[in-house]
Amino acid sequence: MLKPLMAAMLLVVGTAGAATAADFEVLMLNKGTDGKTMGFSPSFLRIEPGDTVTFIPVDRGHNAETILDMIPDAAPHWKGRIDETFTVTLTVPGLYGFKCMPHFAMGMVGLIEVGDDRSNLTALMNVRLSGKAQARMMELFAKTSPRP
Repeated sequence: MLKPLMAAMLLVVGTAGAATAADFEVLMLNKGTDGKTMGFSPSFLRIEPGDTVTFIPVDRGHNAETILDMIPDAAPHWKGRIDETFTVTLTVPGLYGFKCMPHFAMGMVGLIEVGDDRSNLTALMNVRLSGKAQARMMELFAKTSPRP
């Protein structure tokens, strides 16, 4: 009797973390909710390690992928295909810059803050982006702040 009870308790404890993970959606749009052309909605997310983000192409011709040198050192790069819904689970704390490759120069970028670790903010701010992407990313950096 003790072994089945212990096994059940371990199963519950082992899955407790998975039950608390949250799911977020980011829409890929020709016109962002902020009124700007080509945008993600939301373009800034604050999530916890283990949460998932699903990128949904509402309008055609978009993808989501990490920006070179704009993710935590230990995090893997990810790249969704154009016109396909793409889901990523972010487990490494830090800031993640992402873009729509076809509309990158038009400023279609976003930023995800995972956990309380903003130690890579300075490195991300030193990455030079093309076109309107630089100005939009600077706006997103301003949204990172210590949590209450």
